Parts: sequence; structure tokens; C-alpha cells
Amino acid sequence: MTFTDPLFLLALVPVAALALAYVLLQRRRTRYAVRFATLPMLDRVAPTRPRWRRHLATGLVLLALGAFATAAAGPEMRLRVPYERATVIVAIDVSGSMEAQDVPPDRLTAAKGAAVEFVRELPETVQVGVVAFAEEAELVAPVTADRALVENSIQNLQSDGGTAIGEAVFASAAEVVRQAAAGGTTADGDAASDGDAADPIPARLVLLSDGFNTAGRSPASSVQAALDAEMPVSTIAYGTPGGVIGNGTRTQSAPADDETLRMLAEGTAGHFYRAESGAELDQVYEDIGSAIGWRTETTLVTTPLVLLGLALAITATALSLRWFSRLV
Repeated sequence: MTFTDPLFLLALVPVAALALAYVLLQRRRTRYAVRFATLPMLDRVAPTRPRWRRHLATGLVLLALGAFATAAAGPEMRLRVPYERATVIVAIDVSGSMEAQDVPPDRLTAAKGAAVEFVRELPETVQVGVVAFAEEAELVAPVTADRALVENSIQNLQSDGGTAIGEAVFASAAEVVRQAAAGGTTADGDAASDGDAADPIPARLVLLSDGFNTAGRSPASSVQAALDAEMPVSTIAYGTPGGVIGNGTRTQSAPADDETLRMLAEGTAGHFYRAESGAELDQVYEDIGSAIGWRTETTLVTTPLVLLGLALAITATALSLRWFSRLV
């Protein structure tokens, strides 16, 4: 929490002084009562009452004063709120190397499950598209608010062929540009209003690959396309360094190209991640989801503190009248 006028926090000093004075006064009263009266007489003159009642009302008043003093300092809190509209493209490598079983049951099956969970956890205001890439890149689900369509598109992915990372970025950028030109759609799938279309829609590509680029345009050449589309690319290098594909008698190593994927992320102001298991991939997607679907806003919390102070003061007054037939 931060404060717009922190000097007003000095108002807490007299509140603390009042609290200290109250504690000292209570000790003084107890000492004098025992000194000048016998205990049996005290029992007849001042019947025993729950001690906490005597202090509760005063404590509530002091808390109310503290709330008012803090409110005067203009407290601010940074809160995470979902974007009103945002676009996320999920690009998944479906090359032959995704059949490797170093991530059980195999890379593609684990990747599809993690991607579906990622989509489910995104705020409803985020629209999602899906790109699959092997020898070529294909937009298998255009940007939409229909999560069922997106999830089915991911689940139906099949592995085959090489790896065209650059083409996946170009295809994703083209979809983001098309979406922006069309003005986007609302979270319900309806066309956005003219006023909404004037505001740029934040976009992000999340690209998972388990191999080196072997087809199509190079990832380096796709960086500018992502920048032109204002689409940061977060890349995930997936699979273990010892992963292989083959039928047992003839195998081929299938490590991910960390260097290329890191270059692509850094060149587009995205983030690079490595995942060597299904659990690590789940965590990566969780981290990405917490960053791309939300924004941080600074919000004044003066009003809640004032309301809290009023509630405490009213409660203290009501209890004092109820128990002692007087105001605090």
C-alpha cells in the first residue's frame, strides 16, 4: 500500500497517544480502588462485570480514529483486474518430434492437456485463437470467445512433419491484424462498438515448440511481423534434452531449440520459458496466464477506510448505550 499524502499519517500519533493514555488511566484506577477500599466493599458497591466490555467500546473508537487518519493520507493499492478485451493466440508445435514419450504419455498429449487448462483459466474477457504448425502453420481456430471451439481445436491436433516456427508467428500476427482491422468482438462474440474499436486490443502469442525450425520462413524474419502487430511472443521450449523419437530400433534425438525460442521472445518483448515435464508446463502456462490476461491498476481505498471508521464508531456507540446507558 502507498499513500498520496503520507504526511497525514502523522494524525495517527495523537490516536496512539490516546490509546496509551487510556491504558495508563485504567492501571491508575485499579491501583487506587484497591488502595482505598476493602475487597468485600468493592464487591457490594461495584458488582463484577465482564472486563472486556469496559474496553471494547473505547477500543473500537480508537480503531475508528485510526481508520479516519489513514484515509486522510490517501491510501492506494495495486490491484489485478482483467483486461476489458484482450487477444491470445496459442501456437502449438505438432511436428513428428511431439510423439516423443520423454514427457508421458507423449509430448503432444501432455501439451494439449496443459493448453486446454490454460485457456480455461484465462479471464472471460480474453478471446483466444489457435495455430498449429508442422511443415506449415495453420489457423485451426480463429480468435473467438467460444472456449468450447478453442478447446476442441486443441484436442483434435495431430502430429506430423517438420517444424515451421517462423510461419507460426506470421500466421498468428496476420490473425491479430485481421482482428484489429475488424474491430474485434466482445466477450459474448458480438461485434464491438465503434467506440470500442478505436481502442487497441492487447494481443499476445504463446508459442510452444519442442524442436529446431526446419521449414518455412525463419523465426528471425518473423520478429518484425510480431512487432508490427504489437504482439509480444512468449515462447516455451518443451521436452527433455534426452528426448528421442523412433520405433526402438531407429531413433532420433529431439531436443528443443532454446536459443531460437529465446531470441524470438526477447526480440518481441515477450518471455522465454523451459518446460521438461507436464507439471512444469502447467506451471509455465499458469505464470503466462497471470500476466497476459490481467493488468495492474492503482486504486484509492479512501472510501472503504472511511466506511470502516464509521461502522466502528457506530458500533462503539451502540454497545456503550446498551451496556452503560451512555455514549462512549
